[in-house]
Amino acid sequence: MRTATVAVIVGIFATGSAARAQDILHGRRLALEVCATCHAVLAGQNRSPVAEAPSFEAVAATPGMTAMALNVWLTAQSHPTMPNIILSPTDVQDVSAYILSLE
Repeated sequence: MRTATVAVIVGIFATGSAARAQDILHGRRLALEVCATCHAVLAGQNRSPVAEAPSFEAVAATPGMTAMALNVWLTAQSHPTMPNIILSPTDVQDVSAYILSLE
C-alpha cells in the first residue's frame, strides 16, 4: 500500500505544470488571436501582414532560439517594435511552445 501511495504522489507531481507548459494548441490559438495581426503565425506562411514582423517560422529557425529566450522576449516590459501585449505566464509558455514547434 505504501508503494502505491508513493506512486500516486509521484504521478501527480509528474503531470503538474510541466505538462501544462507544453499546450501547443492553446499557443496556436493565442497566436492566431493576438499575434496574427502583425506576424505570419502558421506553418508555410512566408509573409507577415507587417513587413518588419518576422514570421513565427523564421523566429523558430533563429540559431540558438529557445523557450527561455522567447519567454524573456515576450515578458519584457516594452518593445519599440511591438505593441505592449500582456500575456499570463502560462500563455507565454504556450505561445513559445507553439513557435518552437514550427522549426
